[in-house]
Amino acid sequence: MHKERNYRSIPVLLVYDVDPAWPARECEASHKEASRLANCLRGFDHSVKLLPVFSRDLPKILSGFNPAEYVLFNWCESLPGVAHSEHLVAKTIEQMDFIYTGSPSKTLALSADKPKTRHILRQHGIPSPRWRVFNSAEKDGWNAFPAIVKAAFEHCSIGISYKSVVTNPTELYERTAYITEKYHQPAIVEDFIDGREFHVSIWGNKTLEILPPVEKVFLGISNIRRRLFTYHAKFATRSKAAKKIKTVVPAPLSDPEMKSLIKIATGTYRALGCRDYARIDLRLRDGIFHVLDINPNPDIRIDCSLAYSAKAAGLSYGAMNNHILNLAADRHPAFR
Repeated sequence: MHKERNYRSIPVLLVYDVDPAWPARECEASHKEASRLANCLRGFDHSVKLLPVFSRDLPKILSGFNPAEYVLFNWCESLPGVAHSEHLVAKTIEQMDFIYTGSPSKTLALSADKPKTRHILRQHGIPSPRWRVFNSAEKDGWNAFPAIVKAAFEHCSIGISYKSVVTNPTELYERTAYITEKYHQPAIVEDFIDGREFHVSIWGNKTLEILPPVEKVFLGISNIRRRLFTYHAKFATRSKAAKKIKTVVPAPLSDPEMKSLIKIATGTYRALGCRDYARIDLRLRDGIFHVLDINPNPDIRIDCSLAYSAKAAGLSYGAMNNHILNLAADRHPAFR
């Protein structure tokens, strides 16, 4: 593993979201996960203050802390009640002059805009599925099936279900109508890559390191519509859909496949301006890795792909997050 300086006794502000509108069990789970992370960092001699973001007034929550004295560990994906606000969290932190973990606000905003990210991938010669934006429901203008229909400006698989995979113009019309009407935004239609799926975690800045790739294996699923990591499968981890998706790490890949995967994943990381850590989701078809999604602020819970990859690399959950913290600390004047 690439060796970064391992700072000790870093004062840390751990910022995480707890929306009062969430069910009580979700709020409790958020507090529990944040406490787990804080205790792990304390195990590396860091002092950690927990700062739940339970209101839109993030400046007020941070106002009592001096940016010169802390590194902010950003685990906040949204402001309560504010849609598509992940990048606004980072932008507020930047405006208050805090050094923080993860990608800058510009990259977070860009990653939520699927058409823009596809343009950038194309400019850099990075393979991704053929795509087109639909501003309203249409039957014409697309002739490659099966295809998958997504909301153009959502992430975390929002809007993705088995009905997202369409096999003819009528289904295309119905699904584009659903997305544009329900989410009040364009739909993006892509060639459905029916191949092996990989989640590739990368960290670093000047020097990048790919952690052992995760493969998501769809067990005994022949129906093409169900060979999909849906919103339900992602968040209802005990569901029948989730149980049919096996996580394999490290993914079995040949040396040429691994070489190609590294080139495409690191190229994507650089092209989108990712920082500290990110996860690139890809599918392999006919010997080519196609980038499906870029996650510059991926889930760092202990039961998610990044932690699985870190464990396969010989790192504990605490060591993984300590490394992320140290990557940010390299930018702090107090630790240069």
